Amino acid sequence: MKRLLLCAGALFAATLTLSAQPKQPASPSATASATIAGKTITITYSSPKVRGREGHIFTKDGLISHDAHYPVWRAGANAATTLHTPAELKIGDLIVPPGTYTLFVDISDPDQWDLIVNKKTGEWGLGYDKSQDLGSVKMNMSKPLKMVEDLTYTITGLGGTTGKITLEWENHSANVLFAVH
Repeated sequence: MKRLLLCAGALFAATLTLSAQPKQPASPSATASATIAGKTITITYSSPKVRGREGHIFTKDGLISHDAHYPVWRAGANAATTLHTPAELKIGDLIVPPGTYTLFVDISDPDQWDLIVNKKTGEWGLGYDKSQDLGSVKMNMSKPLKMVEDLTYTITGLGGTTGKITLEWENHSANVLFAVH
């Protein structure tokens, strides 16, 4: 009887310990950054997973098509995806002054996305206001070598004052070149 009570107590304590462990959010926060020409450029976003929905994310009746501003996509999950730059950037032909901006992507053409830089910040990711667009630029599209489960941004220095922002998720890879001024 004593052993039974000790085992039950140990099992109860283990259950409490496991239930007290924090759960991983469905779309965890993530950051991509790189220092280019002495300036650190940062993108902060939440990273959703494909979770068995491959081929059903970017289609006209897919997951993103249910967003209120489709075909403009919040380019992440949860809170808005932000770009912070301490220096002026030239993304494609778009001049972006120093500051913090919200990023969206127009995916109306699955083979040619447009990166949208929006001046309004601090909103939930679905709060798109076109009147606040600083501008947009065409992205270079390709397919990743394999399916990308977690939405991922990377910022890569290409030497000197130039860099590349890449967004990959599912079977899509989109990038845009930029320069620090």
